[in-house]
Amino acid sequence: MAESETIEAQEVLPNEPQWIFDGGVLPHERTRYTNDVVAALKTVFDPEIPCDVYELGLIYKVEIDEHRLIKIEMTLTAPGCPVAGEITRSIETAVGTVPGTLGVIVTIVFEPPWDQGRMSDEARVSLDMF
Repeated sequence: MAESETIEAQEVLPNEPQWIFDGGVLPHERTRYTNDVVAALKTVFDPEIPCDVYELGLIYKVEIDEHRLIKIEMTLTAPGCPVAGEITRSIETAVGTVPGTLGVIVTIVFEPPWDQGRMSDEARVSLDMF
C-alpha cells in the first residue's frame, strides 16, 4: 500500500479544504477528483443559508484512498444545526456521483470551529456580507 500524501494548494484560501490522496492515486486522477469533488460539493446548499457548503468553507478535509473511497470532514455553521443529517446525506449523494468513486463517508467535526472568515468571496457576495 502506498503512503498517503497531503496535496497543498499553492495559494491556500480560508475556505480551501485539506486534500489527502493515497500514493496510489495518480497525479492526473488527483486533478480530476479535486475538480469533480469540488463541483459536486458546490451543488449542496445549506438549507438555512442560500450558499453552497464549499463556498461557505464548511469542508475541512477530503481524503481519497487507494480504492477511491472518499472521506470528507466537514463542520456546520452552528453545533446545534437541525439539518446536519440532511446536509451530510446530500454531500454523500452528490460526491458519490463522481466517476470512479467507491463510496463517500462524511464526518462532522467542530475543531476548528467555523467562523465567517472561512467563507469565500463568492459566498460573501451572495450573502451581501461585504
